[in-house]
Amino acid sequence: MCMVIFAPLFAIFAFATCGGYSGQLQVSVECANRSESILRIPIEFAYPFRLHQVYFDVPTCRNSARERVFLAGDYSSSAEFFVTIAVFAFLYSLLATVVYIFFQNKYRENNRGPLIDFIVTVVFSFMWLVSSSAWAKGLSDVKVATDPEELFSAVAACKIPSNKCVAVRSPVWSSLNTSVVFGFLNFILWAGNIWFVFKETGWHSSAQRYPSSTSEKQPSSYNQQSYNQGGYEQESIGQSGGFNPQGAYGQQSNYGQGGGYVQSGYTPSGPTSFTNQM
Repeated sequence: MCMVIFAPLFAIFAFATCGGYSGQLQVSVECANRSESILRIPIEFAYPFRLHQVYFDVPTCRNSARERVFLAGDYSSSAEFFVTIAVFAFLYSLLATVVYIFFQNKYRENNRGPLIDFIVTVVFSFMWLVSSSAWAKGLSDVKVATDPEELFSAVAACKIPSNKCVAVRSPVWSSLNTSVVFGFLNFILWAGNIWFVFKETGWHSSAQRYPSSTSEKQPSSYNQQSYNQGGYEQESIGQSGGFNPQGAYGQQSNYGQGGGYVQSGYTPSGPTSFTNQM
């Protein structure tokens, strides 16, 4: 749910703060001859930061002549790469939101949707990390290239001690700094979503089946062990207190001396001989 809500917003903030940037730097070159001075020289630059195409005219402090100075560096590759990843991530997150809401059954059919979603999420996580790191380095180089001290080192009039070169206005970097922050936030968001997408794939389900199948086999082995123990107990009972003809029917019958039949456990109450009857 967090991915559906925050991914499009973070992507918008990332490419809007970078792709819509426009900055301005103003410098002042004051010559020893005040009539040749230019106190406000605007230097404007913007996305995609092809600074080698940006130039400004400064006085040479010699007979009202002008010198054209170009900024140094081309940082369009890292900036455009960052914005491109942000735009595609925004479009994919919108598409994924539509699929999650309206085509949930199609998404889960044959497990193809979760697998594609998982692969794309991993790719975008890696791309966010790479593009954000590249743009952070590119932004640092842009700040160096537009530093007033760096510019004055390329102006011939500023190398003369009698002339005075100062920065009147510096660029505002808050928007570009925010773009870098949102770039790494997008990486954290997409990387954290990898686990939730992985749970929807068949790989996670198959990983859960293996330990469950082993746990199901334990009761059968336990029953077999119990059966063996029960059989052993019955065998032990048979050996110790099993069927014993002598124990069930008394001791073995013995004939007495008078020829009478005497059975253990049975004592006749009548006379035992004909003479006693008489």
